[in-house]
Amino acid sequence: MSDSDTVAGHASPVRKIIHIDMDAFYASVEQRDNPQLRGQPVAVGGSAERGVVAAASYEARRFGVRSAMPSVTAKRQCPDLIFVKPRFEVYKAISRQIRDIFAEHTPVIEPLSLDEAYLDVTENLQVIPLARDIALKIRAKIKAETGLNASAGISYNKFLAKLASDHRKPNGQFVISPEMGPAFVETLPVGKFHGIGPATAAKMNALGLFTGLDIRNQSLEFMNANFGKSGAYYYWISRGVDERPVRANRIRKSIGAENTFSIDLDAFDALAAEVRPLVDKVWRHCEATGNRGRTVTLKIKFADFEIITRSRSVAAGVAGRDDLERLACGLLEAEMPLPKRVRLLGVSLSSLQAAGDPEPQLTLGI
Repeated sequence: MSDSDTVAGHASPVRKIIHIDMDAFYASVEQRDNPQLRGQPVAVGGSAERGVVAAASYEARRFGVRSAMPSVTAKRQCPDLIFVKPRFEVYKAISRQIRDIFAEHTPVIEPLSLDEAYLDVTENLQVIPLARDIALKIRAKIKAETGLNASAGISYNKFLAKLASDHRKPNGQFVISPEMGPAFVETLPVGKFHGIGPATAAKMNALGLFTGLDIRNQSLEFMNANFGKSGAYYYWISRGVDERPVRANRIRKSIGAENTFSIDLDAFDALAAEVRPLVDKVWRHCEATGNRGRTVTLKIKFADFEIITRSRSVAAGVAGRDDLERLACGLLEAEMPLPKRVRLLGVSLSSLQAAGDPEPQLTLGI
C-alpha cells in the first residue's frame, strides 16, 4: 500500500494498520518453558469440574478445544489434554517485552489484550515504506527475543487488519489492499465479522443476511432499523470501510533503545559512538509523541552478561536531542574506566510528560 493510495469514495490517504496476534499465547509460553509440553495438547486453565479453558495449544485445538470452553467438555473432546495452571505475571512480563518491540516502530499502539494489539504505522519511527516489511521485522524480533510466534494482518483499516491476521494463522501474515478490501468482505460469512456475535449472526441469518455481500445490498436505513446504532458500522464494514482510529490508550512510562554489538567494546570513544544512534531513536519517539522525560538511564551489559544501570534526573524535561546525548554520555564517562568489556548499551528516558503538561509525572524506575 503506497501513501498516495485512496480508498474508493474517500479522498484521505490510506492508513497502514497492522494487527498483531500472538499464536496460542498462554499455551505457547507454557510449551516454551516446559519442553515436555511441546507437541502435546495443552490447555491453560483449571481442570476442576467448574474450571474453564483460558487458552489451548494448536494440538488441543485439533480436537475442538477452545478458550472459554468448560474444562469437563474439553477433557471429553480430548482425553489426553494436559491442564496447566495460568501464570499471568509471566504472560504480562512477556506482553510488556512485545509491546516494547512495537514501540520501536510506532507510538500509536492500541492493546486489545496481553496477546493482541493494533498498530498504526502510516508514519513509522524507522521510516520503512511498506507495512508488510514492518510486520515481518516485528514478528522476527518477537521470535528472536521471546521464542514465540506471532501472526499479523496488514490493511488500511482495523476491521480488515484483524480479518487478515486470522487468514494465515499460525505464524503467518496477510495483506488486504484497498483494491482487495470490498471483494474480500463480500464472500465472508457474517459470523466471521469481528463485532458480530452468535446472537447477531442468527438475527442476520433470519433476515436473509448470510455474507458481506448480503449486508452490502441493504440500505443504511434498513441496517439502522434492524440493528440500532451498530447498523451503520455493519453497513460500512460490508463495504470495506472502517474509519475507527488506532487509539494509543496506554501511557508509556519510559521509552528506550538498545543495541548488542558484533564485538565487545571497552574504549570510551567507541562506546560513545554507539550511544548516538540510540539517542536518535529515543528522540524520534519523543518528537513523534510530543512527550518529554526527566530521567535519563544508561544500561550497560558486560561481556559476562552482568548488567548495571545508571540514571540522572533533571528538574525540567530533557529539552533536546543534544541534551539527551550529553546526559547519556556523561553517565558513560562517569563509569570509565570500565572493569570489563561491554556487549550491549541501552539508553532510555522516563518520568514522561506530554509537552505543555504543567506538572511532571512521578519519577518511575526502569
